[in-house]
Amino acid sequence: MSSPRIVLASTSPSRLHILRTAGIEPLTVAPNVNEDSLIAALPDATSVRIVEQLAQAKAHAVAPEYPNDIVIGGDSMLLLDGHLQGKPHTEGKTIERWHQQSGRTAELVTGHCVVTPKGEHIEVAITSLDFAKVPEEDIRAYAATGEPLECAGAFTLEALGGWFVDGISGDPSSVVGLSLPVVRRALYRYGYSVSQFWNR
Repeated sequence: MSSPRIVLASTSPSRLHILRTAGIEPLTVAPNVNEDSLIAALPDATSVRIVEQLAQAKAHAVAPEYPNDIVIGGDSMLLLDGHLQGKPHTEGKTIERWHQQSGRTAELVTGHCVVTPKGEHIEVAITSLDFAKVPEEDIRAYAATGEPLECAGAFTLEALGGWFVDGISGDPSSVVGLSLPVVRRALYRYGYSVSQFWNR
């Protein structure tokens, strides 16, 4: 039997970039998951439970088509003042988010579900972020670029948003969208090595 492939249940450029930079060229498949409906069905769930459920739903939406491969589902949301915040989607909402988080510390909560032929691994990575105090001019200019509109927390660490993050406590790759340490632990748990998936 051939070695399993890595299948990323996501079309996120950031998650794809993480795996490519780490030596893996995954298959990418868009999961058909209604995130808003799933969240609405979990009104009393903790932030950890919500991102776990989202990651699991995405992985399981794709896994049946790839039973012999390793499917990775992930989801990230920003936790600020006890409230989870997903993608802002609009320029106005992005500006509003940055008014709230500028100069503050928040937590990025990233859920992972790794489905393998041998079993499933679910784990959440929580990383603390210190946001810079950003002037109005830069908030509006950043929102106008469109970059943060489809990003959890209304920022991207690896691009323009990196200007506005003063510090990180935790796993940097989870802030970008996918924790390499979590994926490594999932692979090791079921007897795989990391290096077997590297491009050669």
